[in-house]
Amino acid sequence: MLDTAIQKYFWDVNPASVDPILHKRYVIERILDLGDEQAVAWLRRAYAKADILAVIEDSKRLSPKSRNFWRLATKSL
Repeated sequence: MLDTAIQKYFWDVNPASVDPILHKRYVIERILDLGDEQAVAWLRRAYAKADILAVIEDSKRLSPKSRNFWRLATKSL
């Protein structure tokens, strides 16, 4: 089950059906594309940096705008 702080980003699915481990890539993509600072903070606590970076580089669902932003933002991490 998703944390209540990020459920609003999953309006198109039943948040109770999203398993953060099983649907890791989907959750990371959605938060990177739509999330606010609180959601991104949750993302960093929930997933390894390597998992997040892999999604930034390989995702077909992440918007080009978000991908470019996160590529620049993660250089400073």
